[in-house]
Amino acid sequence: MPKVALMNSKGETIGEIELKDEVFGIEPNEAVLHEMVVCQMASWRRGTADTKGKGEVRGSNRKPWRQKGTGRARAGMRRSPLWRKGGIVFGPHPRSYAYTLPKKVRRLALKSALSAKVLSGDLIVLDDLNFEQPKTKDMVSVLQNLRVDRKALIVTSDNNVNVAKSARNIPGVKPLISSGLNVYDILNCDKLVMTKEAVNRVEEVLA
Repeated sequence: MPKVALMNSKGETIGEIELKDEVFGIEPNEAVLHEMVVCQMASWRRGTADTKGKGEVRGSNRKPWRQKGTGRARAGMRRSPLWRKGGIVFGPHPRSYAYTLPKKVRRLALKSALSAKVLSGDLIVLDDLNFEQPKTKDMVSVLQNLRVDRKALIVTSDNNVNVAKSARNIPGVKPLISSGLNVYDILNCDKLVMTKEAVNRVEEVLA
């Protein structure tokens, strides 16, 4: 089982925590990680691009000239896609780009992302993280004690309002609850900071 130092908010090592092999100790699957990130980013696409077909553009339905005898090409309407300002053929219309992956693939991707953080030494486990009141300065102090000076993802077990409000105004720092943990956010951060309780919750779900 992989072991990670257990730290307090003062940056002091107070022990070790054993992580489950099946969650934090697997060989990261890069192909699945890529597939999961693409899936997540596709679900964020707004899909608002729109074009007008020949039934939607402005123009008359009347035949512009008679079929034969004029020497010009046949024409049925002024809204034809062949004409300037006519409709667009097979153009984009508003739609959702979201799709889902099998549950086993999603679980494997999450385990791979967590294991990758353990292998790179970028996982920090705290015994507890709580503030009496929301205060950004307190969260900055905790991050400095942990020597976190880059993008960080802070994961707690429950929706801790004080922690969330204390962290949300710090550039590059994102607070998250364990149930909302996802592959993109894990890979997008330089340091993954999790409370001991959050680690237990994740292991209960994924193990």
